[in-house]
Amino acid sequence: MVATATELVERFYHRVWNKDDEIEAREILDSDFRFRGSLSSELRGPDGFIAYMRSVHAALEDFTCRIDEVIAGVDCVAARMTFYGRHRGRFFGIEPSGREIRWSGAAFFKTRGSKIVELWVLGDIEAIRQQLEPQRAAPTFQI
Repeated sequence: MVATATELVERFYHRVWNKDDEIEAREILDSDFRFRGSLSSELRGPDGFIAYMRSVHAALEDFTCRIDEVIAGVDCVAARMTFYGRHRGRFFGIEPSGREIRWSGAAFFKTRGSKIVELWVLGDIEAIRQQLEPQRAAPTFQI
């Protein structure tokens, strides 16, 4: 039985991302999978994506993707997402802070049969930067 586009997206987030499952990634990502994320340039194939996934998991402990809403067609899915994790490794050029960060995003999938062939993720990069930047003291003014 061929999985629906929505089922593939759920497997992608619940098993691949949230459980860091590289075997599942190789099973559901097309050999010519194209990935474009807010945090990287375009990547190709399961291996390119898995390297990216490893880097995010290395920087963000307990990195989790929560699906907030899904709109699905026959071979395409749009999802509104929440992403979160604890900043434990260099991320956006910023040394680990130990802070838990959270941001919103949207993901757009294209599927074919039982494979995901394309994904474009747009995340709120400004929210990430604001949470990671060292806290600055409020300016003081003298009269």
